[in-house]
Amino acid sequence: MPTGLTQDAGWEIGVSRTIQQPPQAVWEFITGPEGVSLWLGAEGPLPTEKGAPYRTADGTEGEIRSYRPGDRVRLTHGTSTVQVTVTPGSSDDRAVLRFHQERLASAEEREERRTHWKAVMDRVVAELT
Repeated sequence: MPTGLTQDAGWEIGVSRTIQQPPQAVWEFITGPEGVSLWLGAEGPLPTEKGAPYRTADGTEGEIRSYRPGDRVRLTHGTSTVQVTVTPGSSDDRAVLRFHQERLASAEEREERRTHWKAVMDRVVAELT
């Protein structure tokens, strides 16, 4: 099976990075208005209720699938699913931020999303450090 193709979730891509910030600070940024605008392209804070709808500036619609404060959010994004997690790093002042997207249509879309998530990660890190 090609890299990035799974039996259950189709094509997927994940990008992660350790950030020199406490996990709670990363979580608050990523779920707050500024962070949500950066990674999701939506206005305002992220809805937290399962099933809550959202719409991005470019018209993509989705809904919250799960929201665990301080840990992860999972949501639909068009026909795909995006999960964002924040986990403690090797010390109290470090966090690991992960973006994972599954149910992508093709290897080409996977590469496009890899480029997208790497750019998003660079912008998030620049804002937080």
